[in-house]
Amino acid sequence: MAPGPVIIEAAINGATTKERNPHVPVTPEEIAADALASIEAGASVIHNHIDLRGISVEEAAERYLEAWRAVLASRPDALWYPTVHFGPPLSYEHLIPLGESGLLRLGLMDPGSVNLGRADADGVPVGGIVYANSYETIARAFDICREQRLGPSLAIYEPGFLRTALAYWRAGRLPQGAMVKFYFSSDQGLTGAPFGLPPTEKALDAYLELMEGTDLPWAVSAVGGDVTASDIAPLALERGGHLHLGLEFYGGDRQPTNVELVTEAVRLCEKAGRPVATPDEAAAILRLPRGR
Repeated sequence: MAPGPVIIEAAINGATTKERNPHVPVTPEEIAADALASIEAGASVIHNHIDLRGISVEEAAERYLEAWRAVLASRPDALWYPTVHFGPPLSYEHLIPLGESGLLRLGLMDPGSVNLGRADADGVPVGGIVYANSYETIARAFDICREQRLGPSLAIYEPGFLRTALAYWRAGRLPQGAMVKFYFSSDQGLTGAPFGLPPTEKALDAYLELMEGTDLPWAVSAVGGDVTASDIAPLALERGGHLHLGLEFYGGDRQPTNVELVTEAVRLCEKAGRPVATPDEAAAILRLPRGR
């Protein structure tokens, strides 16, 4: 059977600053405009961050909705999801008020822990943080997604993240609507040092071996790189995968807009002979439990 439509997920901001790329959207108005333009260009799903410093989970939910009420007024089919609420403590509790708003269909879960740092003059990783999701935190996030009927977006920084997610799948406890995203890392990674697996065919093979026997949709990303310019994207499209891109992780030598990155992904899909999924088609591919 030929691979079906491609879900293009645009992660439009993250920790990327205006100094790094002046096109990155930051304010609710910028986020709404960028999200709408990216959907029009071909994005099936939008992921965005907001400034979460010193605010409660209820305040965080409201700040997300400042942008997304405007987006959904124009595009009621739009699919989006937030990032983790970093607190402290780190949690996924803001998914509760967001789910209760009726405006969110996707959740998220980063099912593992990873060192994120920079490299010193010799290329040795130093400093940074341990981005930690305990097994208790993972279980709580999945409970929230299940209770709020949100399809969890699963970020896979390291192979152990995937093995944890698949343990839930095998036990029949993975919330409906899940999507797996392989975060392949360039040498600079997210904050200046690599993590996990590089964007190579052998690394993709390793992840897909773990995925054998499942029916979970999956996507590839290039953290600190340019996924559509990499060898990993055509391989993913050939094997039935999807694409994750955007200014959150872009690490090329340009200062593109999110629309430009989405447009490049659309062209890559056309070259591979695969159509691009609309938001409604993406919801069907993911089998999202919450309708609108």
